[in-house]
Amino acid sequence: MIASWFLRSAIIFGIIGMIMGIVMGISHDHTLSPVHAHINLIGWVGLFLAGLFYGSHPAATGRLATAHFYVAVIGLIIMAPGIGGSILSLPWGAPLAGIGSIITLIGFILFAIGVFRHSGARITTA
Repeated sequence: MIASWFLRSAIIFGIIGMIMGIVMGISHDHTLSPVHAHINLIGWVGLFLAGLFYGSHPAATGRLATAHFYVAVIGLIIMAPGIGGSILSLPWGAPLAGIGSIITLIGFILFAIGVFRHSGARITTA
């Protein structure tokens, strides 16, 4: 179940990132490229890889994985606008980006704990 939450969220962030990229390309304004990059890398790639890990390591899909999911998604939702605000020199941008970055780091640490606890587990295939 948690693996599908990661995979579906990754797809949503991937679509958002791609739309951002298309809009930037059409407008020839790449000011927010770092936001686009973070949404694609953390949202699409990071969450998708986590979903694949949890799907192949069912023993890792407990409360830690659920906490990882919520912390990672909330962190990105806070960080991405913060990066944009920082780039646009808005007063709330840098603090929001910093808070979101710390939350995102905590999510990745939760993932690291899960990986180190369960990466020796047997990989299952469907």
